[in-house]
Amino acid sequence: MKRNYDKFEAAINFNPTKRSQTMTIQDLNKRIEEGGLTVPLYQRGLSWNDDKAIALFNYQLFGKAPVAPISLNEIGTHDEVPQLNFISREQIDGENQGKLSVVDGQQRLTTNYKAYSNDSSFEKIALDLSQSKFRKRKKYDRNQVPVGILFNKDQKVLQDYVYGEWSSNDATELFPILIGIRSKILNYSYTIHIADNMTEDEQIEWFEVLNNAGSKVSLIELSLSKLKTHDFDIYSEFITPYKNMVKRYDFEELFTPFSSNVSYPIASLNPAIERLFKDGNHSKNYAPIPSDTKERQLLKLSKEDLNRISCLTLENLKKALDFITNNNLKEYANKMQYVMYLTGYYILANGIQENNLVDWVKDTKFENLSNGQRREVYMNLINNIF
Repeated sequence: MKRNYDKFEAAINFNPTKRSQTMTIQDLNKRIEEGGLTVPLYQRGLSWNDDKAIALFNYQLFGKAPVAPISLNEIGTHDEVPQLNFISREQIDGENQGKLSVVDGQQRLTTNYKAYSNDSSFEKIALDLSQSKFRKRKKYDRNQVPVGILFNKDQKVLQDYVYGEWSSNDATELFPILIGIRSKILNYSYTIHIADNMTEDEQIEWFEVLNNAGSKVSLIELSLSKLKTHDFDIYSEFITPYKNMVKRYDFEELFTPFSSNVSYPIASLNPAIERLFKDGNHSKNYAPIPSDTKERQLLKLSKEDLNRISCLTLENLKKALDFITNNNLKEYANKMQYVMYLTGYYILANGIQENNLVDWVKDTKFENLSNGQRREVYMNLINNIF
C-alpha cells in the first residue's frame, strides 16, 4: 500500500493555536477605532437585533463561562479579499497587509463597539437598576442607564450623567457600582484565534466550521459582495431600501429565517430582469423564490442596469404592499411569498385584475408546496389564471 506521510508531517509541525491570545473589549474597541480591525466584504451583513445585543451584555456581566472566541485572519500576501472599514462599512482602498480581518465574531464586536461609541441605534438599550439587568427601554426612566453612556469611551460621560440625574447622595452611592460594571465589561477578555495569510476559500471554510455548517456565509452573499468592486453596493442601493419598505408596512416579521434577509430581496429582482432584459417573457426558473435567485446574472450587469432593475422592483414592491394594506389582507398574506409574487405580478402581468387578486391572496396557500408547485402558482398568477 502506497503511503504519503508528507501532508501528515506538515500538519504535525504546524500548531495554529500558538497564535491564540486574549484581548479585552476595550482593546478590541480601540483597534476598531484605529482601523486595525476590518471586515471582509463577504461578511458585510449585520444580523443581530436589540434582543441579541441585550443578551450579550447580560451574559458578559452575569455569565459563568467565557463568551466564545473571536477568529481573525492577519492579512498577508493573500490580500485578495476586499476589506471594509469596521465602522463605516465602506470599502478600504489600498493595501491591507498587517490588518486583522474578522472571520467570525463581527456581531459581538459590533455590539460592544456600538455601546463604546454611543451609537444612536443603541439608545433604547439600558441597564435597568431596579431589575438588575440590561433591557430595552420604552420610555425615559431615571433608573435605566443607556449602554452608550455606561460603556462610553469617555468615563466622564457616565460621571456627568449620574451626577446630573441623581441627588449628590444617591449619585455618590450609585457611581462606584456603575464604575464596577463598566470596568468589568471593558476589561472582559475574549480569546482571540489568529490565522495567518489565509486565502478567501480558507477563510470561508473556517467560518463554516466555526458555525457548524448551520449559519454558512450564503453563496448569494459571496457573489453579491463582488458587486461592490464594480461600484454598486446592492445592499445600500436595493436590499436595505427593500427591507425598510417592508418594515414601514409592518411586514418585517415575514423575514425569517435570517438567510431570507438577502435571498428574498434578490429573488424579487427576477420579474424585473425578465421585464427589462427578456421582453417580459417568463421562464419557469425565474419565479421570485430563493432557489431561483440569479446572482451570477446580476454580476454581469452594468451599474446602470442594476439601478434599473432595483428601481423597478422597489416601485412595484410598494404597489404590492399598498394593495395588501388597502384591501385589509394582512391576516391572509402571512408569508413573504405573497408580497414577492404580487410584486412580480405588477411588473409582468398584462392587465391588472385587482378584484381577482383579493381572492387569490385569500385562497392561495404556500404551505407544503414544492418549488415546482410554487413556480406553477406564480406562472398562473402573472398570466391572470385565477
